[in-house]
Amino acid sequence: MTGDLYLGRERESVVGGTEVAFDHFVAEHRVALVRVATLLCGSVAQGEDLVQDVLIRLYPRWGSLVDPLPYVRRCVTNEFLSWRRRWATRHIRVVPDSVLAEHLEDPWSDGPDPELWARVQQLPPQQRAAVVLRYYEGLDDDEIADALSCRPGTVRGHVSRGLATLRRGLTEVSGGHHD
Repeated sequence: MTGDLYLGRERESVVGGTEVAFDHFVAEHRVALVRVATLLCGSVAQGEDLVQDVLIRLYPRWGSLVDPLPYVRRCVTNEFLSWRRRWATRHIRVVPDSVLAEHLEDPWSDGPDPELWARVQQLPPQQRAAVVLRYYEGLDDDEIADALSCRPGTVRGHVSRGLATLRRGLTEVSGGHHD
C-alpha cells in the first residue's frame, strides 16, 4: 500500500482519548494486518489486496471509529471469509510470491514451520481463521469471537477441530510415532 492511495489526507479517530491519524494507523499496523491476511489467504499478494480493500472501504468513515484495531482486524477476517465464499465466481490473477519477495516484507520472518503452515492452509476457513488468530496473533476467545462474529464457545470448537485436524495430519506424516 502506498501513500498515494490515501492522497496524503489524514482522518482522525479517537482512541483512548488520543487522536490517531489514519495514515499513522496504517503505518503502525499494516505489517501485522497483512501478516494475518497472508496467513489466512496463503499468499502475500492476496493478503496485501485483502488489507488494501478493507482499508479503502473504511477510510470514508474512519473518523467515526472509536477503537479501530479490533474493528479493522474483524473486517480483514470477514473479508477473507467473503473472498472464500466468492471464489467460484471470481478469478484473481496473482503475481507469484517469488516475484514479489524482494519488494515485500516477509510475513514468515518469525520462522514458522513451512509444513505446518501448508497444513493450516488446508483447514476450513473458519477453523483456519480461529487457529491463526489464537496462536499467531495471541487473541483470546472473546477477541476471536468478535473478529469472527460468533460466540466464544464456537471459537473454542473451531480451534479444537482445527488443532485435531493438524495433529492427525502431522501424526500421519510421522508414522504415528509420538516423542
